[in-house]
Amino acid sequence: MEKFSVTMPLTGEYLTTVRLTTGGLCALVGFDVDAAEDYKVCVTESLLILKRNGFSSATIDFCVGEALGCAVSGMGETGEKEDGFEDEISKALLSALVGNVEFVKEQDRVVRIAFEG
Repeated sequence: MEKFSVTMPLTGEYLTTVRLTTGGLCALVGFDVDAAEDYKVCVTESLLILKRNGFSSATIDFCVGEALGCAVSGMGETGEKEDGFEDEISKALLSALVGNVEFVKEQDRVVRIAFEG
């Protein structure tokens, strides 16, 4: 199993780069177009959850093997936590697309999201 990591600011201009990177990794493990799109949505939604939970940047750790694992961790707190309603929609979407998702919370906010496809 190989590991691939990306650390990035949680601003809009970097999300496209992360989606392209994720798509490339999905191709390496043999995802079809629909599965790759679902996985890219999951990575993007995870980043948005962390941004809404007051983080200014994130690290994405991919584990590439027979499956594709992903762990997204928040860094650089901004202190600005937004309303949790959108988080609930994002969490439901993640659960629907990849099934087994782990949400790690500290002090009532999400700090890490992990899943495998």
